[in-house]
Amino acid sequence: MSRSPRPLPFARLAFAGAFACTLLLAACERPAPAVPGGDRPAQAVLQLARRLRDNDTVGFATVAVPPELHARLETAWRTGRSRWPLDELPLEDRLPAMLAALSADDARDALQKTFDRQFANAGDDLRSAATSLGVFGVEYIRKEGSYSAAERDHYAQSVAAMSRWAADAPLSDPRRARGAIALLTTAARRTGIASADDLANLGMQESLERLGPFLAASKQAFASYGLDLDATLDGLTATLVQQTGDAATVRVRYTLGTQVVDTLLQVQRIDGRWYLEDYLRNAEASLDGPGAREPRAPAASAASPSAGFAAASP
Repeated sequence: MSRSPRPLPFARLAFAGAFACTLLLAACERPAPAVPGGDRPAQAVLQLARRLRDNDTVGFATVAVPPELHARLETAWRTGRSRWPLDELPLEDRLPAMLAALSADDARDALQKTFDRQFANAGDDLRSAATSLGVFGVEYIRKEGSYSAAERDHYAQSVAAMSRWAADAPLSDPRRARGAIALLTTAARRTGIASADDLANLGMQESLERLGPFLAASKQAFASYGLDLDATLDGLTATLVQQTGDAATVRVRYTLGTQVVDTLLQVQRIDGRWYLEDYLRNAEASLDGPGAREPRAPAASAASPSAGFAAASP
């Protein structure tokens, strides 16, 4: 199946690539050992959100897919064919370059100068850009790409919510930018990841483990702009709507910024455990390699409580 970088299901916590100098993360205590899948349909969704809330990126990948598929994904990482779950992100292929840029010796000064020159106190321009990108993103998701019906509904709501938040956020504040840049450059440097070869050499497990603290730092940066992604994840609810054999529908609700996202997700039972159907499909498709992915519009990156990996850059 052909696919491309996309936002992680149930609304990725960061409308990446569009709204000036914010990224995401904030470190937490060690969570309990991860167990693949959920005992019940709703639990399959809730424990994914819990892993992102705890910045447990390794645990997230473990609970998201069955053990057999997880093992194949690890092998595909080593050969460079798959980057799942990272390839759920928009512009995933640019992640190593972004980390390299943030890790550069002069990154903090260079990024601050860029911000001061292009974005400092440009609140009206940024509000206009946020609104326009939101409209574009919603229209793209509704009409283009290889999204499932559930993804189209979910991501459209998420992009609209992030656009509304960004339009009101103090993205042009130099003081906040200085703090976010310092936070993110330090966190990126500590990952030790600066190329696609680094991801392949480290493998899926080690790469995700190193990216966990970066996720935490990015959430902290978003919080400094008034978007508490941990609160979004804490408030997420999932309830069973319907179950027929090994298929079920779960209603997911959460507040993103000031807007409520209310969507239906499909889950599937495999070997007695429940998994998010879109994750299963996307993970399988990623095994075909990056050449199989379709191009995606950057605005298709929704903020989602199951994600939280995105980065917002000028």
